[in-house]
Amino acid sequence: MTEPQQDVEAPDWLSVSEMGMWQAFRNGSTYDLRTRNPVLDDPLTTRPWPPERSVRARVVALLLLSGPPALPGRVAALKLVGVQITGTLTLAGGRVEPYVEMHSCRFEKEVLLPECHFTTLRMVGCAIPRLEAARLRTEGDLHLPRCSVPGGIRLTDAQIGTDLLINQIVVRQDRNGRSIAADGLSVAQDLQAEMIESHGEFSLRGAKVGVSLSLRGSRLRRPYGVEGRRALNAPQMTVERTLYMTPAGIGPRGAAPGTTPPYGIGNTPVHGTRVQRFECEGGLRLDDGRFGDAVDLDGARFVMSLGQELSMRRVQTPELRFLCERPEEGKVVLSGAKVGNLVDRADSWPRPGGLTMGGFTYDCLVPRGLFPLAQRLEWVTAATPEYAPEPYERLAAVLRCSGEDADAREVLLAKQRRRRETLPLAGKLWGFLQDWTVAYGYRPGRAAVWMAVLWAAGTVAFAQLGPGPVKPGEHPQWNAPLFALDLLLPVIDLGQDGHWLLRGGWQWAAAGLILLGWILATTVAAGASRLLRRS
Repeated sequence: MTEPQQDVEAPDWLSVSEMGMWQAFRNGSTYDLRTRNPVLDDPLTTRPWPPERSVRARVVALLLLSGPPALPGRVAALKLVGVQITGTLTLAGGRVEPYVEMHSCRFEKEVLLPECHFTTLRMVGCAIPRLEAARLRTEGDLHLPRCSVPGGIRLTDAQIGTDLLINQIVVRQDRNGRSIAADGLSVAQDLQAEMIESHGEFSLRGAKVGVSLSLRGSRLRRPYGVEGRRALNAPQMTVERTLYMTPAGIGPRGAAPGTTPPYGIGNTPVHGTRVQRFECEGGLRLDDGRFGDAVDLDGARFVMSLGQELSMRRVQTPELRFLCERPEEGKVVLSGAKVGNLVDRADSWPRPGGLTMGGFTYDCLVPRGLFPLAQRLEWVTAATPEYAPEPYERLAAVLRCSGEDADAREVLLAKQRRRRETLPLAGKLWGFLQDWTVAYGYRPGRAAVWMAVLWAAGTVAFAQLGPGPVKPGEHPQWNAPLFALDLLLPVIDLGQDGHWLLRGGWQWAAAGLILLGWILATTVAAGASRLLRRS
């Protein structure tokens, strides 16, 4: 039978507040030093807290790394509310077994957690000068909602066992211009960064998220005074489900200590709830990203200056919901991206010169609201300042797969007209002729109309003529309609042409019909070859 653990006396060098924290740790209870006055308890103000609300960082580290055993029947845990931690809290390389949760606490100096191993760490509504946690590892959650971190957060190569939650955090840039440096971050489940305020580059290069990444209602701002930085820099990121840059419903701001996520944020706003949309001031980079379900930009606002981009080069996702507010400046770049469903609105895309989508492929168009073909063609034109056939051919292929063959032909006709602008004078003239007669073969009915008109005109003209035969006794009976048709149809011989002797202007009329017949035949053949190649 195991002997019960002996009581461990607290060191006599502890202050009164530290002694209380020591006992609460062994008991697994919450150590609360709040005054219950909201003004005096707010850790984010500059109002000083009295010494009796302070504990030293070295004592906190002692409890977490080498703390006393729990009382019998209890589980040791550090739960602090309204406590000020003086000095630098350093747990670098340590392994923290107890559960840690801090609410409305104030740290005097930075918190150093590089290569530290936690089970679960929650710091809610705390004031932290800077959080250094490169290669941090947690078996459970890492929660930092509603915290203020003016010196930035570093989570480079951190591994989070379940969820990373930083909702409503306010974080400013470090000396390198980054607000949150999380390159190589790995989160097993959700990364919730809803309604955050990031004043600096939020860097997620090569990050991996096991479920969804939510930036609902967040406001990201490019670092001030640092060239080359973006508001969000997340190339080669992998999100197994959906990336959300959409509005968020604003719930009660002040959640009581001990409450569970989402800490006042609701993903589905109820009726009457105030909504805050996602805003990004500065460049945003998602190049080479992989998103398992969708990239959702519904209602997002992007404020960019000249030279900045909303870059989604080579992104792969089953669905892109490009339903944001139209960017007034900057560029949207989709070069090489591969999308299943493209859900968009006509007023979401930037104006001419603001869109680049060379090599952009999509399988299905799902427009929200009215998006007529004329505007869709303007969308392609805006993305191709110089003529490129591929965007037109991709749009035509998607329309044809949707059963809209007439619209697909209109797109291909627009492609030929755009191509004509790049040709030399002779090519332009020939193009105008093809367009005027049979619309490059995409409106073949025009050829039949022209043929009928020319045949009728030739019939009327030649009906007034009684020509003599070339070889008497070896000629068919004169038939003006057949003679006119024989002149118009190249290659085909109806037995009239070549048997009658024409003089003067009649020779020129016959030559004109032959020439027009060949032109019509050539344009129809060119159009038919394009149709066959397309098929």
